[in-house]
Amino acid sequence: MNMRALVLLVALMPGVAAAQNVPDTVLPISEAGPADTAQPTVDATSSARPATDATPLDSKSGRSDIANPAIDMAAYLRVSMEAAAYRQSHRLSEEDFLRMSREPGTIVLDARSAEKYALLHVKGAINLSFPDITVDSLKQTIPDKSTRVLIYCNNNFTGAPKPFPTKLPSASLNLSTYIALYNYGYRNVYELGPLIDLKASKLVFDGTE
Repeated sequence: MNMRALVLLVALMPGVAAAQNVPDTVLPISEAGPADTAQPTVDATSSARPATDATPLDSKSGRSDIANPAIDMAAYLRVSMEAAAYRQSHRLSEEDFLRMSREPGTIVLDARSAEKYALLHVKGAINLSFPDITVDSLKQTIPDKSTRVLIYCNNNFTGAPKPFPTKLPSASLNLSTYIALYNYGYRNVYELGPLIDLKASKLVFDGTE
């Protein structure tokens, strides 16, 4: 490892370590922070810096000196740390998720595949599969970034492995979806927190399953 790569690694380690120590605390909405709380802002539409993916790497099997202005790992890590901190006051109990989902102007977003969504989903939820989240698709689906959005994922439910197959905790779709929405400038996003037995859930579901 050359000196430049070592400096970059050391610079990133404190933020990564801090994120690993942040507990997942489910808050009732009465304790959740306001959606317009001042937070660090990242402009996801700004041009990426080619130098970000152009750091020399001492490796026989790969290179990081290949510039790509459309890919910015450093920005992704920075946004992820910001989103992780912001998310802590935006996680909901099942009761608050259900209550908020019934309020006017609220969108329940299901970012699973269209196939899994068709099998079973929270009634009233709209589907925008995670790979299809882009600048254009978000403009069409949720044009107003101040809209309140509720999200859930596979790892919120047990007892239905076909429509809700379990992912690794660190690969939960809620995490990547929250980071993505935050990256695109959406701050009024709330996440269903607990792991719920589908048969005992207070939520109403719809689908072919």
